[in-house]
Amino acid sequence: MPRFGLGTWRMGESKAKRAAEVAGLQLGLDLGIRLIDTAEMYGEGEAEGIVAEAIAGRRDASFIVSKVYPHNAGRAQAVAACERSLKRLKTERIDLYLLHWRGNVPLDETLEAFAFLKEAGKIGDWGVSNFDVADMRDLERAGGTDCASNQILYNPMRRAAEYELLRRCAERKVTVMAYSPIEQGRILRDRRLATLAEKKGASPAQICLAWALMRPNICAIPKITSEEHLRDNLGALDLVLDKEDLAAIDAAFPPPRGPARLDML
Repeated sequence: MPRFGLGTWRMGESKAKRAAEVAGLQLGLDLGIRLIDTAEMYGEGEAEGIVAEAIAGRRDASFIVSKVYPHNAGRAQAVAACERSLKRLKTERIDLYLLHWRGNVPLDETLEAFAFLKEAGKIGDWGVSNFDVADMRDLERAGGTDCASNQILYNPMRRAAEYELLRRCAERKVTVMAYSPIEQGRILRDRRLATLAEKKGASPAQICLAWALMRPNICAIPKITSEEHLRDNLGALDLVLDKEDLAAIDAAFPPPRGPARLDML
């Protein structure tokens, strides 16, 4: 799975923005970004339609991640939901299919559906989203030992996963996908981050993304807001943070000292 991707949360909610949203994803592909993350929840399926337009004629150059609602995660329901997503995406396979968050459907039912979809070639791999340590333990007990990814809220302001979850996922070769890696832009207003960015000759967004990508088991999926924003984000791939930089980030946004509840948006 690529280590850097494009998020599509809140896409598909405005017809007036649709053309620009498609163009933004296409530009990302032009610049070599292969991973696009979406979900049946985003725009109630409209975001998947936008992804379909963006990848038309270049499906082989893209890695598509989509997610199923918890209330659609039963044995038959998850299969039907996946089929709807495939139709909206205009593709025969979703590369990575995630349970969006844990709901009331027993995990073993969802795992049965994922196993069926994988055997049928409808999905490449499966994973989860917003699963904390206890959820991951329950997943393993239910037989989900081949989980490929856990997509979580992770950025310098949201570090609860560092206490145990990141280590646990790394040990089990579960890739962590960091959504909202710049806290939907809110973190960029922090003066301490701006000071560090100025020192490094980088932008605050690049600092956040480079920080997340320092761990080998993490993929970051910031959302596109403009061409300038996209090109700026890509600069994070060449940015190296040293021990002094990391210490400055820890001072501004302290890591957890004990168990903490995983945040989600």
